[in-house]
Amino acid sequence: MAASGLQLWQVLPLVPPEKKYWSPYSGLDALCGNPLLIPLDDLHTLGLLKAEEMPEPQAENSHADFDAVYEMKKPLLTISAERLLSESSMQGLREEMDVFRASNQWIEESALFQVLSELPDLKDEMWWDWPVELRARDPTLLQSMRTKYAAEIDQFIAIQFLFDRCWRKVKAYANSLGISVGGDMPIYVGGQSADVWAYQHLFELTEDRKPALVSGVPPDAFSDTGQLWGSPLYDWKAHAAEGYGWWIQRFQRSLSLYDETRVDHFRAFAGYWAVDADEETAMNGKWKRGPGVGLFDALDAALGEIPILAEDLGVITPDVVELREEISAPGMCVLQFAWGGGPSNTHLPHNVYENCFVYPGTHDNQTALGWWKQGATPSEKTLIRKYLGMTGDDISWAFIHSAYTSVARTAVSTMQDVMRLDDGARMNTPGKAGGNWNWRIGGSGVWKELGKEAEELWELADKSDRLSEGMRKRGRGRGRSGQASFR
Repeated sequence: MAASGLQLWQVLPLVPPEKKYWSPYSGLDALCGNPLLIPLDDLHTLGLLKAEEMPEPQAENSHADFDAVYEMKKPLLTISAERLLSESSMQGLREEMDVFRASNQWIEESALFQVLSELPDLKDEMWWDWPVELRARDPTLLQSMRTKYAAEIDQFIAIQFLFDRCWRKVKAYANSLGISVGGDMPIYVGGQSADVWAYQHLFELTEDRKPALVSGVPPDAFSDTGQLWGSPLYDWKAHAAEGYGWWIQRFQRSLSLYDETRVDHFRAFAGYWAVDADEETAMNGKWKRGPGVGLFDALDAALGEIPILAEDLGVITPDVVELREEISAPGMCVLQFAWGGGPSNTHLPHNVYENCFVYPGTHDNQTALGWWKQGATPSEKTLIRKYLGMTGDDISWAFIHSAYTSVARTAVSTMQDVMRLDDGARMNTPGKAGGNWNWRIGGSGVWKELGKEAEELWELADKSDRLSEGMRKRGRGRGRSGQASFR
């Protein structure tokens, strides 16, 4: 990135994903990190893993096998946590962990919920099917559980501390090169999570604690039956009555992990699609009013100005635009969406506005090349050739060039488009449950193979005035920042 003149690294959510489809947008906890991202090399360097315990190097596959990674890493993370908690040589690291634990009180509920979820009698059940005392969070019972499973709770917190420590090391390195990190916050949280169990009064639940209304979007370009996400919806009146404290805590955590945050499905803060929990698709639902600017007023009062990117794609009504503009948050434009509906299409380069992020495509789209091969109509291709002045079929870089030369504050490109890859590298297909999120860029040697692309990105950033002053002075290849990003 530094060799390419980039200054923002936008990442997918880092939360622990559910283990069936491994989606980062269906997390098990809104505030915890994904333990599978903890680098084993770092644990070895810290003395938490011995050389003979390290696994053999794996084949550099183009797609991740999350089940296999989980089975390999989980016991090694357990060993590391046990050593951290017990060995005298780890005293200094334990003191760091104690500071982490004291500074993040939410971790106690997360740990207790995860430990309970793995008990033999409970692990195959949703929490609302647990015994009534646990489901209703009887204080006496919870305290006894905290005492009984104190060792398991400590182990969970140790692993989360290691995630936090390793991630901050990565972020600090990126920042040292002038690269900011943009996080991604799914607006909803999974039903089987500590968040819903611990704060039941803040969600739309039935008397027996099951979700009453769940999230999704109505039929759209991605799906004829809509997208049924299934996360329990928020009781916004209850959130407002508490001064949006749960959201303040969530954004505070985000600010500690990232330099700025993309809020997924931002439109739901203005209005959201509510579906009865017993529906099988998202076709039958209704629009309900979101919290509006009141939430952001509370955030500003508690945390100051928060750098937010509003993911404002989909069915966008005037109230969504008004809310985004009222809080001065940049929105998103996607070039793959630009070529229908005539010259007023808001995604066309001449309609892109300054306070936005412009993308050739996002993680939910086909790659640019895949779309050109299989998604674009003949009339769209004709329009694109004329509009962009394309003389060949290098659609990936034609879109990247258009994004860079737009007036948008930030131009963002997926690595798949930088590498000119087709849909074999697609990250996610909305409405498709399995087979997503597992594309890998390759092994460590891939960066040497991308020297030509790095040079092209630098030259494009230079030509479009997206290089910082410091970057221009240092010159290419010596660690710089810029006004464009990888995703």
